[in-house]
Amino acid sequence: MNKKGLVYFQDSLAGVLIETDEGYKFTYHPNYLQNPQAKPVSLTLPLSPGDYESKVLFPFFDGLIPEGWLLDLATTHWKVKSNDRFELLLLTCRDSIGAVTVVPEID
Repeated sequence: MNKKGLVYFQDSLAGVLIETDEGYKFTYHPNYLQNPQAKPVSLTLPLSPGDYESKVLFPFFDGLIPEGWLLDLATTHWKVKSNDRFELLLLTCRDSIGAVTVVPEID
C-alpha cells in the first residue's frame, strides 16, 4: 500500500507526495497550478503538470525532517526507525517552520 502526504505551500494544497514500491512521486495539484500566485514548493521542483519521480526521497522533503536531538525525540516518541524517512516526514512536518508542510493523506 502506498503512503501519501498532502503538501501545502502556506495554506494552499500544492500537491501530493507518494511513496511507491519504486521510490517516490510528487505531483502538483491542478488547482494549485491554475493559481497565478502559485510558487514552487522548491526550486528543484518547478511548477509543472507532470510527475516528479525519484528512487530516494527528494532532497527538499528530506531536508524538512528534524535532525539531532529532535530527531531522536521523534523516533522515540513515535517508535519509528530513523531510516524510515517518509514516515518521519509525515509525522514531523505537519507544522514546519517554513512555508511548506506535509500531512498524511487519510483515505
